[in-house]
Amino acid sequence: MCLSIPARIMSINDNMAEVSAGGSIFKAGLHLIEDAKPGDYILLHAGFAIQKISEAEATETLKIIEEMNNAMKDTP
Repeated sequence: MCLSIPARIMSINDNMAEVSAGGSIFKAGLHLIEDAKPGDYILLHAGFAIQKISEAEATETLKIIEEMNNAMKDTP
């Protein structure tokens, strides 16, 4: 099973982006998507942006991840 996480593109230099995900900054290759620009949201997997997504989709996904994390903390 593969997991990708929503991230926001902060800056771009050639085919590499600096992205923000969960309060951390990562590098992401942009080789697999087109027309990326700062402010766009992407799915980040293994150091690559694999798909552009809407801000609403990114927000909803991050909310679900946070809910899952909180539920795991409450489990003995």
